[in-house]
Amino acid sequence: MLCLTYVVAGFLGRDAWRSADLTALGYMGALAHGASAWLSPSLLGWQPSEAALLPYWLGAWAIQLAPTGWPADVMARVPFALLLGLSMLCAWYGTYYLARDTRAQPVAFAFGGEAQPTDYARAMADGGLLAFIACLGLAQLSHETTPAVTQLACAALLFYGFAALPYRTWGPHWAIALGAVGLALSGAPGLGLVWCLGGSALHHWDTETADTAQGVAWRRVGGSLALLGYALLAGLLAWWLGLWRWKLILPPLAWATVDGFAQLLIWFTWPAWPLALWTLWRWRHQWCTRTPHRHLVWPLGFAVVTIATSLLGSDSDRTLLLALPALAALAAFALPTLQRQVSALIDWFTLLFFSGCGLTIWVVWIAMQTGVPSQPAANVARLAPGFVASFSTLSLAVAILATAAWAWLVNWRVGRHRAAIWKSLVLPAGGAALCWLLLMTLWMPLLNYAQSYRPLVGQLASWVPEHACVDAATLEPVHLAAVQWYSPIQLQATGMADACNWMLTEPGLDLQLMPSVNTERWETVQLLRHPVDPTEALWLLRRR
Repeated sequence: MLCLTYVVAGFLGRDAWRSADLTALGYMGALAHGASAWLSPSLLGWQPSEAALLPYWLGAWAIQLAPTGWPADVMARVPFALLLGLSMLCAWYGTYYLARDTRAQPVAFAFGGEAQPTDYARAMADGGLLAFIACLGLAQLSHETTPAVTQLACAALLFYGFAALPYRTWGPHWAIALGAVGLALSGAPGLGLVWCLGGSALHHWDTETADTAQGVAWRRVGGSLALLGYALLAGLLAWWLGLWRWKLILPPLAWATVDGFAQLLIWFTWPAWPLALWTLWRWRHQWCTRTPHRHLVWPLGFAVVTIATSLLGSDSDRTLLLALPALAALAAFALPTLQRQVSALIDWFTLLFFSGCGLTIWVVWIAMQTGVPSQPAANVARLAPGFVASFSTLSLAVAILATAAWAWLVNWRVGRHRAAIWKSLVLPAGGAALCWLLLMTLWMPLLNYAQSYRPLVGQLASWVPEHACVDAATLEPVHLAAVQWYSPIQLQATGMADACNWMLTEPGLDLQLMPSVNTERWETVQLLRHPVDPTEALWLLRRR
């Protein structure tokens, strides 16, 4: 129920948001309606900034399969909701199989009574999944229709496949192959190649786990060679489709760069990163051994490669998203070694933080509905001019149930009951899910008003006749997608709009210096601005 609630919240009841979410939806719509080639997605001449195919294919197929009358933008999110669920499933099973390693199991008691290996692994997997959900950076980016969500699911498949490789025959191989190919088709072939190469080396080196689990040494060698084959297959596929792009950029060596990335890393991966560091510290004596400890080396290497790539890439937050399954697994292995004082500190901090956030969301919602308290209502009116609050019985009911569930969870945590090993992560995961659900119910109209382009595009109806032809000579992909999805206007690309009587341009362009705009033939009509973000604006021109 926790996973289902977390996945569904954010995919329903909203428009596509600025800007990557809406841009990706524009390419999906172009593919679905036959306005673009499937092997080269485009939107009125614009190519995606991300060298990806699979996410746009999934959204386009969902739009084409949608029943008549169903909102196409909502149907395009269905595959991505399933991908987020798949990521959670792989995070659970990946942690489970890492915990099955005999070196990850607790020391047997002198007179017995310790947890069975399978039961212990399941409890650790529960902790890993809770740590994954609790990560603050997962909420928004995982609920978009962007290549990042596809990359997350494929990375989670790779993470699970390698963890389960010594214990299962076909499932891990299918997961690794699909993950590597999926990453190649989602814009991250380099990451998939590095993970497969590293996993192959570690699997070949880890003789103890492979021989103990499978009993045959040649399976270990065959598994390593298979990983190399999957990497080669994915690399060749990406090369054949032209998906290899060098995206690593060495950032300037300055304090601002280090400070900004450190802040992103701290809040984005909270609370997994402190627990992961605690795991590495408490298990430090296991590093200098003959064979690597798979449950430590694999998630650590997976996370380090991803974090280094995010530091050298332009989309640091979206790349950092791929490290969350591995960091969550490392965080889970800190649970058996947490002292009572540390566990209590986590509980109290989480209780105060998420209870305070939930209370703030409720107070602002009440102010939007009633005007009391006056200060939050005034802040909303100042930050979102023109916004009119609406009331939804369903949203209110869901928010009340979520708040009641949080109160019950807190009561359960402080009560006297049989302790569970994952108890220290129950409040962080439950609090993150609570706040995300409250935002996606009580604040959804406000957030949709602020993040959607519908308020901007809706102003065109006052000036441009319905189904009129508009020249989109200088519009960027995000604005092209916004006009196409939220207005009946017919956009034409550059060089194809001689018969159009209207034109939309970006506000920062100098009309006198634009070769495609003859100022003697065009006159400015109106500057259309987004009510929340004045920098989001479009010039509307009319033929003289």
